[in-house]
Amino acid sequence: MTYDTMNPGPAGPAGGAGAPAGLVPSPVPGAPGKRGGRGGRSTKDRRAPGRRGGAGWAPWMYLAPALVVLGALLVYPVQQLGLISFLEYTQAQVSGGEPTSFQGFGNYAALFRDPQFRQVLLATVLFAAACVVATLAVGCALAVLLTRIRAVPRLALMLAALGAWATPAITGSTVWVFLFDPDFGPVNKLLGLGDFSWTYGRWSAFALVLFEVVWCSFPFVMVTVYAGIEAIPSEVLEAAALDGASPWRTWRSVTAPMLRPILVVVTIQSIIWDFKVFTQIYVMTNGGGIAGQNLVLNVYAYQKAFASSQYSLGAAIGVVMLLILLAVTLVYLRLLRRQGEEL
Repeated sequence: MTYDTMNPGPAGPAGGAGAPAGLVPSPVPGAPGKRGGRGGRSTKDRRAPGRRGGAGWAPWMYLAPALVVLGALLVYPVQQLGLISFLEYTQAQVSGGEPTSFQGFGNYAALFRDPQFRQVLLATVLFAAACVVATLAVGCALAVLLTRIRAVPRLALMLAALGAWATPAITGSTVWVFLFDPDFGPVNKLLGLGDFSWTYGRWSAFALVLFEVVWCSFPFVMVTVYAGIEAIPSEVLEAAALDGASPWRTWRSVTAPMLRPILVVVTIQSIIWDFKVFTQIYVMTNGGGIAGQNLVLNVYAYQKAFASSQYSLGAAIGVVMLLILLAVTLVYLRLLRRQGEEL
């Protein structure tokens, strides 16, 4: 108990010793007071700030403009895509020559009965997986390299990487086709391959497209992972070095676990980007390669919708791609949650 010397207090009860003159007991912080509750605060005062006066709606009010834009640019097109995939929608229906009819899951059944669709789906999954692994490997390796070189080489590497990232896909694809041209390209001359055509064989064409996709995708991974490494306390990395950990062991046991939330983001982004590659395949293999040997789902959907005027089949392929991407993302996040990762 403390005493307030500024206000005189009343005399104590008869026959008893009251508080000294001029000394009045003042409440101790944390003791129950007149208003009740801990520290003299009532239950009403201890409510969460977000529950006062309808303030819980404030975050949604701030998010409302972005949600409206996303609804207009994302929800409506996806709804129309799904609707067309359940209809018979060809050039005859577009021109008004025939009425539109409801097909249900008939378009999806026709797709999965088509052996070419199954082949293209498998090729797309394998190609996207190879691109994601290669992009993450190159981006993470260069991010670690950025932490070990001096300022001037680091700046030059980052400027070169950002230049590759900023290059439009169609421009980069055209440049890469020229670099690997069998007649005029410098790569074949440097490697002594003569008139070897990279786009003639199926696997060499896929490899050429993979190189270009990694070239224009790794800067995002490199810059993001480099920023995450710079945010790691230096004491942690110094402790690993003092314990004799090699650079690879430091990355695997110290850096990568601390960067896992960032790696989740770049992995999901890479899966989405590489699974829906269109420009690189279309430009570098001239629309999907010889006899469609280099088709991926995006190019296959384009051919069905616009080259064959089967818009409903093209829409069904788009819905299948959307569902695959959602499934991969949700499964990946679920596995991380089981490991106790907070994202």
